[in-house]
Amino acid sequence: QVQLDESGGGLVQAGGSLKLSCAASGRSFGNSAMGWFRQAPGKEREFVAAISILRSTFYADSVKGRFTISRDNAKNTVYLQMNSLKPEETAVYYCAARRRVLYAQSEAEYDLWGQGNQVTVPS
Repeated sequence: QVQLDESGGGLVQAGGSLKLSCAASGRSFGNSAMGWFRQAPGKEREFVAAISILRSTFYADSVKGRFTISRDNAKNTVYLQMNSLKPEETAVYYCAARRRVLYAQSEAEYDLWGQGNQVTVPS
């Protein structure tokens, strides 16, 4: 069965760092662009970062310079390194995959989603 398994979430103090992982199984990972999204309590899910098959990257303005998306095709895994975390970034973080070379910002462009991983940054 095709699935994305996320890990690495948790509680971190403001200004701290976390690294999320998303491992793909049952599907050719190297043929998929990958994205990270997040959904804060009471808000809609929003785009965070994405990476193409060729490893070009794109970030939401709010995370530029603090978050880094990367991928390891040999491990079928995409990562999101998050630094200088803020309380308002408390959310459930989702990874997503799309069978295209290029990334996308719209969640409608992704056809496979992980289960979500809670990141909590207390104020």
